[in-house]
Amino acid sequence: MSGHSKWATIKHKKAATDAKRGKSFTRIIKEITIAARNGGDPDGNPRLRTAILAAKAVSMPADNIKKAVMRGTGELEGGMIEEVMFEGYGPGGAAVLVNVATDNRNRTVSDIRHAFSKNGGNMGEQGSVAWMFERRSQIFVPGDKATEDQLMNIILDAGADDLRNDGDRWEVLSDPASHDSVIKVLETNGIPHEDATIAMVPKNLIKLEGKNASGMLRLQDALEDHDDVQSVYSNFDIDEKELEALSQ
Repeated sequence: MSGHSKWATIKHKKAATDAKRGKSFTRIIKEITIAARNGGDPDGNPRLRTAILAAKAVSMPADNIKKAVMRGTGELEGGMIEEVMFEGYGPGGAAVLVNVATDNRNRTVSDIRHAFSKNGGNMGEQGSVAWMFERRSQIFVPGDKATEDQLMNIILDAGADDLRNDGDRWEVLSDPASHDSVIKVLETNGIPHEDATIAMVPKNLIKLEGKNASGMLRLQDALEDHDDVQSVYSNFDIDEKELEALSQ
């Protein structure tokens, strides 16, 4: 079992805020639209199935889901969305990946570059930091719904290869090919899950302090608040006491 990552905690709190103001709806609708390009049947399209599960988790109306799928398959207009991954460095040298879904690439590139430069970072070339991450299935389980032993006993046989303590949640990591099987075994055992995605997980973490820590949090907020940004991944970590001080 691996240790606790403050980055995952920060993302979780940010996601909760986004959900309250409806921003998660926009992001999930874009993800459904993009995923549906590879087929509108969720049974044969794992990415679409995951996106629809995320939509249901935030109580998105079925009609919204249906229309997003139809835009992706071309049955409705409005599916011309481009998916792009930007790379860069934040304060203190933290690596940052920014996944966007946009209908105007030039505008978005300019906006993301500005967010980096304004908050003490800089955009990099393609491939400059992506090697520091690996594509993994990332599933979170509420900490009060299962113990470490309970989870370990069922997820390993389903293909999971790591379990991390994320404070008030458990983070289950697997090869993307095992994503569905891990979700199914959790459901079979009556264990609820949340934030089940295929994510870019950092191989190692870099600890930030002082101005670098506060600057990185500002950069994170600026990127996450952009309408075209689907997700932000980074390898930074912040000490618990430092994080509490910065949040006051």
